[in-house]
Amino acid sequence: IGDQPKEEASYPAELLLCPRCRLIQLGLIVDAHILFPSSYPYTSSTTKILRENFADLYQECRRLFPLEPEHLVVDIGSNDGNLLSNFKDHVVCGVTPEKIGEIAIARGIPTILSYFGPEVVAQILSQHGRARLVTATNVFAHMEDIHGVLGSVLELLDEDGIFLTESHYVLDLVKTVQYDTIYHEHLRYYSLHSLKYLLEMHGLEVFHVKPIPTHGGSIRVYSARAGKQEINPSVARQLELEQRELSDQSLSDFRAAVQRSRSELWALVAKIKAEGGSIVGVSAPSRASTLISYVGFDDGILDAVVEIKGSHKIGKYIPGTLIPVVDEELLFSSEQPDYALLLAWHIADELMPKLRQLGFKNSFIVPLPEPRIVS
Repeated sequence: IGDQPKEEASYPAELLLCPRCRLIQLGLIVDAHILFPSSYPYTSSTTKILRENFADLYQECRRLFPLEPEHLVVDIGSNDGNLLSNFKDHVVCGVTPEKIGEIAIARGIPTILSYFGPEVVAQILSQHGRARLVTATNVFAHMEDIHGVLGSVLELLDEDGIFLTESHYVLDLVKTVQYDTIYHEHLRYYSLHSLKYLLEMHGLEVFHVKPIPTHGGSIRVYSARAGKQEINPSVARQLELEQRELSDQSLSDFRAAVQRSRSELWALVAKIKAEGGSIVGVSAPSRASTLISYVGFDDGILDAVVEIKGSHKIGKYIPGTLIPVVDEELLFSSEQPDYALLLAWHIADELMPKLRQLGFKNSFIVPLPEPRIVS
């Protein structure tokens, strides 16, 4: 399967906290062309919870502000067009640097295959004019020159335009010990407080907020030019919640919980291996690499990691290991493993019934927030 790696780059992952704006971010930035090459294999449409989330996003936009058929909707980091497919009755344009964007184009969704910036904005303005809605879902925390990005967003938005972001929410990360979502694609880990601070630096005002379940807990934030929208009570409520629950002490407790969780997961897996049990990982999202690396798993612990048929990750290895990524048929064979370790554990409630229905008869391991076996 694939080519065994001879040498691989690795990068430290250190979290830093700004005492002024309360932003939590990585201390090292890896070049975007390394993180997001044109061959980047992720497709958002394969995940049910994301399809449902973007359908909900569309309906919420319709309730919150007028959106006419002639209005332009631009999605930054549009991937395979999952989000924009909901806005089919409007003028749409996606922006994504990966070849995955060709899937969106084949679906009839106009997509610019490039990184978002001034040149792309100029192209959109010349072709379509200004946008009424610009979205950046699960990408806003990934972009290095965030002030440059916001400058380009403002140039693209019309005077009454809306900028909508969805980002993995640091409050959920801390509460549910999601250390596995700390990796180099995610440069920043936003609270509403830190996001509001950033947007206000560019004259944007947060007017509505909604916690959402994607990626183990995210936050959807609507902003507009100051004074253009009435502020919803949801903003004050969420800021008050953060004031209570996102303290320096809670961050210190999180660090201890991460170390404890790693020890408990290793002990659970070591016991299974000592008793001769076989373990296969299920799903290979980016977060799986963090968990596998931090806990110290390799091919002597996990026989393989499975992905759905057709995944671009099949035939490769989990980074930094010799654990192969293979077709999920392995789970349903006559020699299926004794345990399936759910590396996409944040959608365990969706995954387990599906895998049972497809024929997996043995036990699941849910690694976080606390390692447990589901028989």
